[in-house]
Amino acid sequence: MSTERKFQAPPSLAPYVGAWDKEAVKHLLRRTMFGAKKDDILYFTSLGLNGSINQLLNTSLPLPAPPVKEYAVGNADVPDTLIGPGETWVNDPNNDGTIASYRRSSFKKWWVGNIINQDRTLRENMCIFWHNHFSTETNDVSNAQYVYKHHNLIRSNALGNIKSLVRAMSIDPAMLVYLNGQNNNKSAPDENYSREIQELFVIGKGAGADFTESDVKEAAKLFTGWRNNATKIDAYFDSNRHDTTNKQFSSFYGNTLIKGRTGATAGDLELDDFLNMLFANNEAALFLCRKLYIWFVYYKITPEVEAGFIAPLAKLLRDSNYEVKPVLKVLLSSEHFFDMMNRGCQIKSPVNMMIGLLREFEVKFPTPDLYTTNYGLWNQMLSYFTNLQQNLGDPPDVSGWKAYYQEPGYYEYWINTDTLPKRIQYLDSLVTNGYTVSGFKVVVDGLAYVKKMAAPRDPNKLIDELADHVLGIPISTQHKAQLKRDILLSGQSDDLYWATAWDLYISTPSNAANTKYVTTAITNLIKYMVDLPEFQLC
Repeated sequence: MSTERKFQAPPSLAPYVGAWDKEAVKHLLRRTMFGAKKDDILYFTSLGLNGSINQLLNTSLPLPAPPVKEYAVGNADVPDTLIGPGETWVNDPNNDGTIASYRRSSFKKWWVGNIINQDRTLRENMCIFWHNHFSTETNDVSNAQYVYKHHNLIRSNALGNIKSLVRAMSIDPAMLVYLNGQNNNKSAPDENYSREIQELFVIGKGAGADFTESDVKEAAKLFTGWRNNATKIDAYFDSNRHDTTNKQFSSFYGNTLIKGRTGATAGDLELDDFLNMLFANNEAALFLCRKLYIWFVYYKITPEVEAGFIAPLAKLLRDSNYEVKPVLKVLLSSEHFFDMMNRGCQIKSPVNMMIGLLREFEVKFPTPDLYTTNYGLWNQMLSYFTNLQQNLGDPPDVSGWKAYYQEPGYYEYWINTDTLPKRIQYLDSLVTNGYTVSGFKVVVDGLAYVKKMAAPRDPNKLIDELADHVLGIPISTQHKAQLKRDILLSGQSDDLYWATAWDLYISTPSNAANTKYVTTAITNLIKYMVDLPEFQLC
């Protein structure tokens, strides 16, 4: 894919004034949610642009109930006797290795279920954004209660204040384990977190990020003393392990001197001083806005995008005291976001691709009371993500997934000789045979989907509507004609061939031969569509 791009207008924060049509709505929803369901398209079309953005940024909806014990139902080999079947385990301080493994798995399945059953908001998308940004790995953290607490911190602050989120993340139990913060003490300051908070979380590693090795060492001393209490599932500050000396930072931070403190509040006071210093630096807002741009718009940030879009967006972030909502509202409402060059230019992540298919084809799952079956079904989706190199909850390392930072490929890293055949295989499986857990099958019901179309008996309109709904960019009229002839008309040339078959299916579904023909044709058409390169784009 070429990175040479000619925009309709110079990149700026100017609001979008183009048509609020189905194409614009689909673009917005595919970038902010997971797939664009037909009902969602109608709903957001009715709201208009401003109403749609306000809906996506709505934080008043309640958080989902926490994950539950589904892993030991009827399994005497997994004791976990303090928690009953169907009850949540997140507040139970259990450090048994086997139970922790089951609980971490339970958490990851639960997360998949939240994405499938998402509200009409940006929250699920932002949970994965921040998970990638503050990357941790559940297997390394090990403690399942820490894992859930870390995720709940992200979920609760996904559309909140970035500075507050970074502060909470700095003393989050999971992060303290993952980057060795719980072992950081004055006799041997550990530099892991002090480096990553600057390189990966706030300042970045770009041309303007001129912090020094000395800044890393000084920050490491500042973070000494924080430890974890597994019984209370929380972090605490041990002043006896804290380096009380003054911390001198470089000219990049204005030669700031953070005064060393003593006593129970020393850790909090020095942390606040450090964060004030970090977020006062212009690079912080620029770096964070670039991350948001890569996530929601495109990976190539040209000089004109930097000057016309990123720089003013960063100013807005600083002026908003690092509240993320005002920034997202302007970004997602901008002419630049809706520019035709920015539509259909991202390769879908595995999560976006697989969940998008489930949602766009309205694939059914069991009712919530059948929680063990649901968790089993969500686990199958989780295995798909993992095999496609997006192991939800366990990114490759502290930098997150390569698709969001690794030059020059970025999103193209999702596609390789291993993952592309598997993408097709998993999509085909969901469209044709599906998969079954405890007698419940998850599969695309092509006939039910097509019945809801405006004119399913007209092969031209059927293909037009299907392509319009599921493909990231259009296919040619000639391509559609070939699909019609080869799949719906079975090699015939008269459209009446399909219309007659469809009418007979509607009037006489008991006609086994005709119903099989119609069913097979619809399945093959959907299968062909989702196997196209255009389906991989959003």
